[in-house]
Amino acid sequence: MNEDRMFELASQLAVAKSRQDLPAALRLLHPEILLESPPLGTRAAGHAANERALARFFASFPDYEISLDGHASDGTTLVCWGVARMTMTGDRFGVVPTGRRAELPVFLQFTFADDLIAGERFFFDLAELCAQSGVSADTVRRTQFGARS
Repeated sequence: MNEDRMFELASQLAVAKSRQDLPAALRLLHPEILLESPPLGTRAAGHAANERALARFFASFPDYEISLDGHASDGTTLVCWGVARMTMTGDRFGVVPTGRRAELPVFLQFTFADDLIAGERFFFDLAELCAQSGVSADTVRRTQFGARS
């Protein structure tokens, strides 16, 4: 797959996620999609697990939006960087959200199969998200990772 097509798919996914449009996002994902967010310690494989993971993410960050500001490819993998804006809600992370909106640099790594996104790794600074959100990073880490954090 060429770099332009890879970036087109990644951009379409960014738009769908920024609208919290779960059906549109899922249409871009390969049936064996693997979505990983190392900062949150989450991993979802396959459509059903990704539908649940994305719904949970959108419930936690209902105003999530992302802009992709640049990208590079080696012909099989695409990396993108940009900015995500989001407000933490709910009790998923073991803290009481403050309603403060965070703006974070992000890095995403994509793989592809059958003209669909087969893998996404979503990286951001969890401590910075917590600082901007006005919540304890230690508590969020313990909630997400347990005693090993």
